[in-house]
Amino acid sequence: MVRTPLTPQERERGERLGALLREARGERSMVEIAAGAGLSAETLRKIETGRAPTPAFFTVAALARVLGLSLDDLVRLCAPVEGEVPLLLSA
Repeated sequence: MVRTPLTPQERERGERLGALLREARGERSMVEIAAGAGLSAETLRKIETGRAPTPAFFTVAALARVLGLSLDDLVRLCAPVEGEVPLLLSA
């Protein structure tokens, strides 16, 4: 299976998600947050740094739960920037 390359907009959205998660984590360790979400610290590190810009929904939901973020807030804060076509409409 060949994965379609990510668009610059998808990469940027992943970077926004990573920055938001990093900010929400604050002083808490990656290990603590990752364990609470059922992930490895390396997976969290990749998401926070944008190296994994399109994590699975349930991964994002688990991180949101541990960090006390609502999925609505995540969508709003990581929404496409003006002029960007939303992912669901670009298919």
